Amino acid sequence: MTEKRVDDASPVLVVGVSGTVGRHVGLQLAAAGVRARPLTQRNLLDPMSLEAAAQGAGAVLLGWPYPTADAAADAVGVLAREVGRVVFLSSAVPDRPEGEIEALLAASGVRHTVLRAHGFAAALQWAEEIRSAGAVRGYGGAAGLGPVDERDIAAVAVRALVEDGHDGARYVLTGPESPTQAEQVGIIGEAAGRPVKWEEIPREAARHRMSATGRPGAAIDGTLDFIHARIAAPEPATTTVQDVTGHPARSFRTWATDHAALFR
Repeated sequence: MTEKRVDDASPVLVVGVSGTVGRHVGLQLAAAGVRARPLTQRNLLDPMSLEAAAQGAGAVLLGWPYPTADAAADAVGVLAREVGRVVFLSSAVPDRPEGEIEALLAASGVRHTVLRAHGFAAALQWAEEIRSAGAVRGYGGAAGLGPVDERDIAAVAVRALVEDGHDGARYVLTGPESPTQAEQVGIIGEAAGRPVKWEEIPREAARHRMSATGRPGAAIDGTLDFIHARIAAPEPATTTVQDVTGHPARSFRTWATDHAALFR
C-alpha cells in the first residue's frame, strides 16, 4: 500500500454507527494499528459533547441513525471544524435524510467520502419472523437488490478513514450479485437448515408497517419506490469493494451461512 495514512496516534471517532458495522470498523481499525473512539448516537444531538469528543481525532466515521436530518447541520458543523476527514455511511435509497447530510458535508468544505450501501445484508431484520413463523412478509419479493456484507462495508470505511485518495468519492457498495428478496429468504433457509418462505404483501400494507417506525412519509415512499423499480431492473452489482480493498465482496450466501445460527 503506497497511499499516505492518517497519523496512527490520532484516534478515529466512530459516531452514530452501532451494531455490526461499527463493531467491524473497530476491529479492523485495531488490526491496522489505529485507535477507535466510539460514541453513542445521542452525542450527535449535543454539539458541546460532540465537540469535546472530536478534539484530537484524525477522522470520523459518521452514521445518522435518526429518521430525519433535524440537528444534522449542527453536528456536521462541529465535525467540519474539529476533524480533518469524514467518512459518511449513507444510503443507496433516495429521499432519505442521508441525502440532506451528504449536501451538508459538501457545503461544509470538509474532506469527506460517502459510502452508499444497500441493505448491509439487512436480512437480520427478518430474523425474528423467520425464527417464529418460518416466513417473511414483505413487499417486492421479486425485487433484485445488492445487499452488501457489513464486513465489506467496514473494510471500505477503514480504507477511506486511514488512507488518502478517497476525498470526494461517492462509493456505491453492493455484493457481487443481485438476488431478489424472495431468493434471499430461500438462501437463508438453506443456510439455517429449515424451510423459509416469502409472503408478498401489498405496498400499502408495507407502508403502514414502516410508518410505525417513525420514519417520514417521503422516506418510506422513497424506499418503496426503490424496491418497486428493482422488480423490473435489478440493482446492478458494483466492483467497488474489490476496487478499494483488493478483495472481492462476499456473496449473500456467504453472509447467510456465517449468520445461520441467528435464524434457527
